Amino acid sequence: MKKTTIVIFILLSMLSAATAKQVGHGDINVVMLGDSNTWIGGDDCNDERGWNKWFKDFFKPASCRSYARSGATWTNTARTKENIVEDIPVLGDDNVIYNQIMRLRLAVENGTQPIPNLIIIAAGTNDAWFNDKRPNVFSSDAEKVFENEGERFTARPVNMMTSLAESVRFGCELLKESFPAAQIVLLTPLQCTATSIENIKRAGNIIEDCAKKMNICVIRQDRLCCINRNKEIKKRLFTSDGTHTNAKGARRNGIFLSRQISSLLIKEITRKNKN
Repeated sequence: MKKTTIVIFILLSMLSAATAKQVGHGDINVVMLGDSNTWIGGDDCNDERGWNKWFKDFFKPASCRSYARSGATWTNTARTKENIVEDIPVLGDDNVIYNQIMRLRLAVENGTQPIPNLIIIAAGTNDAWFNDKRPNVFSSDAEKVFENEGERFTARPVNMMTSLAESVRFGCELLKESFPAAQIVLLTPLQCTATSIENIKRAGNIIEDCAKKMNICVIRQDRLCCINRNKEIKKRLFTSDGTHTNAKGARRNGIFLSRQISSLLIKEITRKNKN
């Protein structure tokens, strides 16, 4: 091998290592809520099929815990109630982000979970996919739900929050009341082959619009992440079944989200310092 080639190889290796360099956040306790693409990473975020394992490896937080459940939706139903003991891997009236929040609150209260500094919510796929089981999912938008921004939304019964927009506002305001110092980041659903890109975008738009109303950071996974519905239909590249990430897709997504969220945290700190 020529010396020039060797030098180029070394430089490229150094560049690759620098690009993949982990960002340390040893003073941040991270909590994750969500559906199956977070759940498959495990409660301790150690399974390589889940993006949260790779996020944890590269973000390097003080702690990282997932309360996600397979089949979970943002959207509540008329039968949703507080239920912190149910643990089912499929769609259900109580398998909702609201009950993940309630489990998180209990864990903090009993001392098994540090108070979170960063709460990441990655959900919306099942809302878009099973909209026939959540008939009111698209019945409201952010403009309608935030007509009265001064209202304490969490004073309402959870089973009245039967649209995606209502459920997002309700859940985020509940988190803000419970953990006022925490930074919240919402992840819109990834593209998938299980439902149309139009449904995924529609759910993502509602989540993004609600986040903006509450000054919450949001990342559009359907636009920015590696999973492309049309490509996955032809050949499984980054998913195992068109919806759930394989180890390769999870790694790409987790590292990407680690960098994006690190950047968002820096911007948020700068904004607060200016104020």
